[in-house]
Amino acid sequence: MNIIDFSLKLNGFPIKEAQNSLRKIQNIKATEYNNYINKAKEDIVRFHLNNNGFYKSLCPNGFSSWKCLPVLTKSDLQVPLEKRLSSGYSTKSVYVNKTSGSTGNPFYFAKDKFCHALTWAIIQNRFNWHNLYGKKQARFYGIPNEFIPKLKERTKDFFSNRYRFDVFDLSPSAFEKWVVEFEKKPFIYLNGYTTVILAFANYLIDKSIVLKEVCPRLKACVVTSEMCFDEDKNVMKKAFGVPVINEYGASELDLIAFQNTKNQWIINTESLFVEILDSNNKVLPYGEEGKIVITSLYNKAHPFIRYEIGDIGTIQAIDPKTILLQKLVGRKEDLVHLPSGKTAPGLTFYYITKSVMKNTGSVKDIKAIQTALNTFEIHYTANKALTDSETKAIQEALYKYLEPNLNISFYKFEQLERSKSGKLKQFTSLISS
Repeated sequence: MNIIDFSLKLNGFPIKEAQNSLRKIQNIKATEYNNYINKAKEDIVRFHLNNNGFYKSLCPNGFSSWKCLPVLTKSDLQVPLEKRLSSGYSTKSVYVNKTSGSTGNPFYFAKDKFCHALTWAIIQNRFNWHNLYGKKQARFYGIPNEFIPKLKERTKDFFSNRYRFDVFDLSPSAFEKWVVEFEKKPFIYLNGYTTVILAFANYLIDKSIVLKEVCPRLKACVVTSEMCFDEDKNVMKKAFGVPVINEYGASELDLIAFQNTKNQWIINTESLFVEILDSNNKVLPYGEEGKIVITSLYNKAHPFIRYEIGDIGTIQAIDPKTILLQKLVGRKEDLVHLPSGKTAPGLTFYYITKSVMKNTGSVKDIKAIQTALNTFEIHYTANKALTDSETKAIQEALYKYLEPNLNISFYKFEQLERSKSGKLKQFTSLISS
């Protein structure tokens, strides 16, 4: 038993039972998998209708069909946690945590102990696709400022064989110290926020450093929580000298999708049921873009049934067991609203800007802010300010892909502001839709 599993068992999480259950699920034949999913969906709905007064109040008509169940949003869950727990569960008997609140809507959630153990069994399974689980990790996540929460995170890092870097200081002097840590410690992989790791990668390229030459045991880089475009992955591969793996998860749910060794983004169909819905909550066919809605099939402590996570994407099925996350566009509320009435995903704006800015070679981080219907600010960090010809090229690209006559201003910063968790929100709209 490795140290992570031992720690889980010590804290009352049935990790062995969860690992055995995961193996049984994974051994179900593809031809029988729809039956497994349908039964698991019905079982969790019936459980919460019979044992959770909060969920029952959301379903006044009971459970006649899956499509008639309500689609829950985070705002639906903004009531005290104690009122959302199922009978027989208390905040003392379950795993309790809080979302980072990077979207402005933080809230506390709960998982029963088996559900949380199953999450860890799936994490173990996915990271072992690349032989990474339990190995020395260079961790690029935020950390609380308060003493007790910070101590808890440091303790978890110690028992999880992780070393955490300060993601709130992305200066060249900080990166120089990071390189020294990689020289001293036998890291096997990097894991953390895309924008932080990308900023580090750009620094290494500027200094003509390949991280694997500094840290020969390095095997991979796992990025999560933020969009990672193909061009960003190429930058990281060049800087680190190792493959880059995409992870997609939500703390209140589970690990949602993870890239395998064939570069396929495999959705977790063992403990989750993932749907793509349109704006009227109708299920979309495979390949069509819509909002991502997820059901946690094993969380008996708290109902996450048809839970709208806030992201937009597309999925595709290879077979009933193997579902691919084809595209992850971004959050549905991060939309660009234009004077003509046109809308576009905020990350489209970011992507267009970044694709032009990359030609300068000096731009590190970019953040787009909409301050009025026709007005945008581009905040960026770079070795030097953009020239007039460079800003003109960006403006013309935005006029072409969005629409003309937009007011676009550029502001250079030493560092861009991040959320308390350390994430960089790459597009922010300050206007009402």
